[in-house]
Formats: sequence, C-alpha cells, structure tokens
Amino acid sequence: MRTALVNTLIGLAEKDKNIYLLVGDLGFSVWEGFREKFPERFINCGVAEQSMMGIAAGLALSGKKPYVYSIIPFVTMRCFEQIRNDVCYQNLDVKIIGVGSGLAYSYLGATHHAIEDIAILRALPNMTILSPADSVESRALTLESYQTKDPTYIRLNRGGESQVHQDGSNIKLGEPAVLEEGKDGVLVATGVFVDLAKRIAEKLKEEGKEFKVISLHTLKPIKKELLLAEIGEREKIFTLEEHNIIGGLGSALAEILMEAGYKGKFQRIGIPDQYPKKAGGVDYLRECFGLAEEEVLKIIKG
Repeated sequence: MRTALVNTLIGLAEKDKNIYLLVGDLGFSVWEGFREKFPERFINCGVAEQSMMGIAAGLALSGKKPYVYSIIPFVTMRCFEQIRNDVCYQNLDVKIIGVGSGLAYSYLGATHHAIEDIAILRALPNMTILSPADSVESRALTLESYQTKDPTYIRLNRGGESQVHQDGSNIKLGEPAVLEEGKDGVLVATGVFVDLAKRIAEKLKEEGKEFKVISLHTLKPIKKELLLAEIGEREKIFTLEEHNIIGGLGSALAEILMEAGYKGKFQRIGIPDQYPKKAGGVDYLRECFGLAEEEVLKIIKG
C-alpha cells in the first residue's frame, strides 16, 4: 500500500506544482522518485518533527499542499501539539502520512509501535483519518483525499500486505467497503486486519456460517447511515483492528451502534490496553496479544 501511495502522489505532483513532500530524515528507498523529479519540492526536515509540522502548516497557509511523511509515532505523537494547534485548529490542508501501523515495526519495540494513533487523532476537530487495507484502497484514498482541503491522516502498513480488493473496486472516502456478504453476522475491520477478517469469514463459511466483511477504511468522518444500512438487522458484530482496544475502530463503531439503539451482540477485537511484555516479530506479538487467526476465530465462534 505504501508503494501505491508513493506512485499515486508522484503522479499527482506531476500535475500539481503546489504539492510538497516533507520527511523527517527517513523514507530512503521509498521517496527517491519524488526527490529526483521534484527536488525543489522535497524537504528533508531532519529529526525535528515538531518543526516539520510547523513548516507544513506554513506551506499550507501559503497556498501549497504539503504531505508530511514519517514513522507513525514520530509523525503523530512526537508533534501532536503542532498537529493540534498549527494544523487542525487552523483547519489547514496538510496531509500526514504515517507508516508502520500497529505492530509493523515489531522488533523495534513499543516506542515504534503504533497502537494509540487513531485514538489521539480521532479526538481532534477537523481531522480526517484514513486506514487503507491494501494497495487498491491506498491508491483510491490518496486520490480522494487530494480533492479535499481538510487535515488528513493516512495510516499505512510497513509493506507486504495482501490485496483484498479487486483492481477497479469502487472505494469512496467515508463509505464502508463490502468485501463479502453474509446473513449470520458482520466483521468490521480496518487496515491490515481486513485481510484477517476475510480469511476468518472464509473459515466460518466452511462451517456453514456466513459473515459479512466490511472494510472501514475511513475512521473519521464515518457516514453513519451507510454503515448502519450495511449492518442491517444482523445480531452479531465484531470489530478487528491492530490498535489499542480503546479509542480506535471498535470505540468508533460502539458509539454509533449505541446511539442507534443496537441491541445485538457487539465485541471489539484488538490489542489489549497494555504494551507488549515480550519482543519478537509481528506474528509472534499478535499471538502474545491473542490476535492470531485461530484465536480470533475462537472468539467469534464463541
């Protein structure tokens, strides 16, 4: 999904001279194509993320369209005050690209994990939050968000994710994307866990249970009426996300369902409210948190 975003943004920058890219002394082997094509619009701000966000705000106030790129904890938490005061408070057209969603930077430990980012940014007025599941969603959402002038956060995996959509799928900002139909329940997922939801739905289907699979790639704003219409009268809903169980997809959907008077079974599946006590790869850490495929399947089957 990262490659899809990079190529899409380069294509947009070829047509729009106001697009600028700011990085925090990383992105090597990722952004060389942009830097070579538009050296005057590529700014390496060094390890100074607070200043980088301020520069982006200044560019936006000057009529430019800045994109800011870094590892998620660095581009969201390290400069949160600047995102709040400089970007969101002034409602500026700054696009924040964060890479390494969830446990993607597994071996680097909790300092590099991204399990709180949705929660903290979802609370900011004016902020749009996008969490693509694959290259198809990444490309479409990059194009869709380019058309807006809102502060926007695009949450990317580190790489190697499966493609869950067919090429040409109709992906619209704010609208839930349905991957599978089913009458027995709904799996609502975001980011790389959409692939997990799809695999689990396939296993449930082998046992005669049909679950609808929805990719909620836009976590703010959510078109509530469309989402509730897709959920319909189904009595079981599960959310799947590689994020703290508090404040992310599960919390957002719980708020919507509660206000709509939903009376069925609803359960959030995500990272418990704790930091990892062990070190290891992504799959190992998911197992430690009870998020391996078989464990999640057991939860859903009850």
